Amino acid sequence: MRNVVLMSTTGATADPLAVLAGLPGVAESVDSVRKAVDRVYGHRIMRRRSNEITSEAALRGARGSAALSGADWALEEVRRRTDFSGDDGARTVGAALRLTAEAGQLLSIWRQSPLRVLARLHLVAAAESDPRVGRPRQEGEPVDEPLVELPLPDAAEVSGRLEGLSQLIIAGGTAPALVTAAVVHGELLALRPFGSHNGLVARAAQRIVLVGSGLDPKAVCSAEVGHAELGRAAYAAALDGYASGTPEGMAAWIAHCGKAVELGVRESTAVCEALQRGAA
Repeated sequence: MRNVVLMSTTGATADPLAVLAGLPGVAESVDSVRKAVDRVYGHRIMRRRSNEITSEAALRGARGSAALSGADWALEEVRRRTDFSGDDGARTVGAALRLTAEAGQLLSIWRQSPLRVLARLHLVAAAESDPRVGRPRQEGEPVDEPLVELPLPDAAEVSGRLEGLSQLIIAGGTAPALVTAAVVHGELLALRPFGSHNGLVARAAQRIVLVGSGLDPKAVCSAEVGHAELGRAAYAAALDGYASGTPEGMAAWIAHCGKAVELGVRESTAVCEALQRGAA
């Protein structure tokens, strides 16, 4: 996979992410996501009450991300609770909520210093629960990420691939936002660079890419909602495809991420409809 995606941007392929955009089926996924996003942004309620839609999407996105990390709470429970310092589930939900709030504050930094943003995201997620907070793991340090069962890259590989990912983000390019977001998300899950909370951080980074790219500037198309709806098994299977590095596997992962965004769009559209009826 790193031969395709994370090669040096000064090598033969100046924009390796653009290669992924040309894989079979990816253009169709990109087009479908673009049309779905345009539809929700064109909704009359979205035009009048976008702040409410954004707030609700953030809450639902955090709930979805926490569910994928093992804390599958009902939305109303997430809405009702104020104390997230209790058991592991409560701490996971609290971390997801903090990350969703923090992601919007890091948009301007991402394109200049993505590694700094990732460190900040881990700091926000882990708080005091991980003494290795805010730094990539070192050789021999364990990783707590039960959903991802892929072989764990060693610390040297993590460092090299993170640097390659950072170079790609800083260099920019022509790849669609969906492709870039899917690669950032998949790479962080495959690497698991931190000792904990990697899934939450990866999904927050995906959110930053989708919002910062201009595809979803108001953060109403929560891919985390869609990933949770598609289920943990499908999520893990699609990630296996990404980690395989094959064209088919990479395309399948991007398509999976695209479907997740579309389901997030559907969720926010439903919120718009409820507001229009006066039911929410």
